[in-house]
Formats: sequence, structure tokens, C-alpha cells
Amino acid sequence: MTAPRAEAVERTFAGIAPRYDLANHLLSFGMDYLWRRRLGRQVAAMNPSRVLDLATGSGDVAFFLREVLPLETEIIGLDFCQPMLDQAKRKAASKGSPANLRFLRGDCMELPFEDASFEALTIAFGLRNVEDRERGLAEMLRVLRPDGDLVVLEFSQPAFWLRPFYYPYLRGCLPVLAWLLTRDRKAYQYLGSSISGFPDRSGLADELSAAGFAKVRSTALTGSIVAIHQAGKE
Repeated sequence: MTAPRAEAVERTFAGIAPRYDLANHLLSFGMDYLWRRRLGRQVAAMNPSRVLDLATGSGDVAFFLREVLPLETEIIGLDFCQPMLDQAKRKAASKGSPANLRFLRGDCMELPFEDASFEALTIAFGLRNVEDRERGLAEMLRVLRPDGDLVVLEFSQPAFWLRPFYYPYLRGCLPVLAWLLTRDRKAYQYLGSSISGFPDRSGLADELSAAGFAKVRSTALTGSIVAIHQAGKE
């Protein structure tokens, strides 16, 4: 349940922050936009009054939540990479600084919030980058209110029929295309290796249950390339 050291992950994302959004959209053929909106709609159905978006990056999930949730709902985006947060803050300014939305620097393994602070937690494509997932999930459970839910959007292991196409793209084509877009091939080599080594849907569900979450359920998207897990706190 470990990832590369936090300092290395932070440096990786700091280096690609200026072109992160463009690269994600192009390299996923636009699917990342649809996946994040699916997560946002799932959270909107919960109608929470306070939401924490972890590993918020450039803020895409947080901004969509701001669109679909009532204005009185407080939304906080948290990330440990300052250049990514700077991107989120610039986007917020360009959108007129949406009400009840703010971005903070912080670490998923040591959340700067009191126990039972949020009715909903989200994390999109960030859980596999947490250096110690066991510790990170324990922190998420701590700040979640009873009857609240954690919603995780993360890469998974694809359906068997997709694997002959998907893994060569992930390990070969993606780093080359990423270099053309960002001039940082190593960042996307890390992306490929982190995806390949991440648990499948069943494995992640087991990790969530072992961390103390209840009513864990998951939905596969796009041939199981990604999955959304939703887990509660009793």
C-alpha cells in the first residue's frame, strides 16, 4: 500500500503543472473530463453540506462540484503540490472566484482538519500517489462524518480484451506523446508504472474495507480502465 516518496511525486507534478490539464485531456482522448463529471454527479446525489476534494490538482473536480452543488455547500480543494494549487487558483480567478470554494495546501497523510469534519470526500487519480495508502485512508476515515461517503475515482486494471492494446499504449506510446506535450517523459513513465502496479477494483475495495470503511461498492468505467469506489462511515 505504498507509492514513491511524497517528495518525488511532488517534484513530478510540479514539473508538469503548466500543461497538466492539456496533457490529461489529450492523452485520455477526452475521457478524463467525462470520468470526473461522473464522480461529481455521484457526489451531488449525496447533497453534502461540506466537501473535501483531496489531491485536487488543478481543481477540475472541485470546480465541477461547485457547478452542481448548492452555493451554500462548502468545497475545499487540498493538494500538497504548490504549483498545481497555483493552477487551481488561477482558474478560480478566471471564473470570478466562485463562492464557498477555496484551495489549501496539505497532505493526505496528515489532514489539517478535526475529526468528522466533512460529509463527503473525493479523490480523483490521486490515491495511487499517496506514499502510505493505509495511513492516508485512516486520515480520510477520521475526517469523514458518520453516514458520510468517500468517493474515489482511480485507474484500475482493464478488461482482458483491452489489455493487448492498453498496456502497450500505457508503457510505450503514452510517455512519448507526453514528452511531445510536456517535455517531461519521466513523469508519464511514472504514471504508467503507477497504474500498472495499482490494485484492481476488487483489491482496492478490500483495502477500503480493511481501513474501516463500510458499504464499499464500485463501478467500472470504460472497459474497467478506471473505476469509481464509494465507501461509507458508520
